[in-house]
Amino acid sequence: MTICGTEETRLDCFSYGVKERFWKKNSRKYLVDSGQDYRKHIFLPDDILEMCLMRLPLTSLLNAHLVCKKWQSMATTQRFLQMRREGSFQTPWLFLFAALKDGCSSGDIHGYDVSQDKWHRIESDLLKGRFMYSVASIHEEIFVIGGRSMDRNSIKSHRGILVFSPSTKSWRKIASMRHARSLPIVGATEVTSEFSTIQTQQNRQDRRFHLSRMSGESDVYEDPHRLSVRRQHRNSADKNSTKSHRLTRQKLDRLNRNSSKRIVLIAIGGTGLFDEPLDSGEIYDSATDTWSEIQRLPMGFGVVSCGIICNGIFYAYSENDKLSGYDIERGFWIAIQTSPIPPRVHEFYPKLVSCNHRLFMLSVSWCDEGDGQIGRRNKAVRKLWELDLVYLTWAEVSVHPDAPMDWNATYVSDQNILMGVEMFKIFGQVLSFFTVCDILTEEASWRHVSRNQRSQKLNLSCMNKTIALLHL
Repeated sequence: MTICGTEETRLDCFSYGVKERFWKKNSRKYLVDSGQDYRKHIFLPDDILEMCLMRLPLTSLLNAHLVCKKWQSMATTQRFLQMRREGSFQTPWLFLFAALKDGCSSGDIHGYDVSQDKWHRIESDLLKGRFMYSVASIHEEIFVIGGRSMDRNSIKSHRGILVFSPSTKSWRKIASMRHARSLPIVGATEVTSEFSTIQTQQNRQDRRFHLSRMSGESDVYEDPHRLSVRRQHRNSADKNSTKSHRLTRQKLDRLNRNSSKRIVLIAIGGTGLFDEPLDSGEIYDSATDTWSEIQRLPMGFGVVSCGIICNGIFYAYSENDKLSGYDIERGFWIAIQTSPIPPRVHEFYPKLVSCNHRLFMLSVSWCDEGDGQIGRRNKAVRKLWELDLVYLTWAEVSVHPDAPMDWNATYVSDQNILMGVEMFKIFGQVLSFFTVCDILTEEASWRHVSRNQRSQKLNLSCMNKTIALLHL
């Protein structure tokens, strides 16, 4: 053994071949332990996990929310919902509101999965005892607007708005309306960033001013010496209005940059605090979270019975069989003269439906079975009419297969499909029918999708029921 030399000196304590066997044994143990540790930390990248969650049906997605906080947070972001919507991974869901049970509003929401042909019950404490409200749906949210409730043996009218998100089973509130309304006619739509409720109000006020000046004589010639004074006041008012409008526009632009989508709600008509019919209307802007008054319904229009938004126009139909349209962008009503007016039984209110940018109405009318022979009885049928938006003429499209037993049959649309829900009580039993109609087919015939699946839960006809359709 050389101490100061360069020769390497080692002391081998193992006999021949033992060292190699010991190294191989420990190497296998290390590899096994490393594999176990690796399996413990196996995980999917966030983008792949997001793609998997995005393709789940709604019921499975809601169950996935319970796995961990990360999955719940990932599946409830606006980005996730938008990508799910744009990827066509959503399926239509029908939500039934204001269903009565044991003579009062239970507050439960009944959701119908159209693709699975299955109903689901959603409990809601916020809607217990609340009735005579209206709903409007857009994107993945449903707005519950107005209504009434019993408060210590007294009836309370609501101005508040509740927003329900079925994708997250969450509720929130937005700004309340200016007036309490029961069963208002409502609608929801998406608008451009240039839309302004203040601008539409200014246009409406200017239009009303010019019309009033044209209808009477000008007071300039009656008092010419005050012309300069009035002009000075007008210029001052215009400057203040311009400054206020500029500040408002800056605020709206700032809010629009922070919001990916902008919607408006419209609520017209309904009944007030003292059961008086209302001819006023309000509009809600999500960018400012405020309600603003809109122009009242046209003179002599009557009590509004139904309405729908189609191609940027909010169409309203009255009990007097008059039709008017509110231009949402420009902010004023347009009286629409149509011919011929679809005949109807006035005990059954008509229903307006917008489907594939076309305007339809469902009404109940008498159908002569006996070809005009005396002594033959007529029967009531529900017919589907379409309004030609160019020539303003109504044309009969199809006849509903069911007898009109439900006084408050309600209908919604999904692309080119019309959907209807009818519930009525006969011989002590509640019957429910869910029918659909494809308007693109040549005959536009109706077919039944679901029958009597709610009869076991609901033992009274739902006179104030309302439905909303979402893609979730």
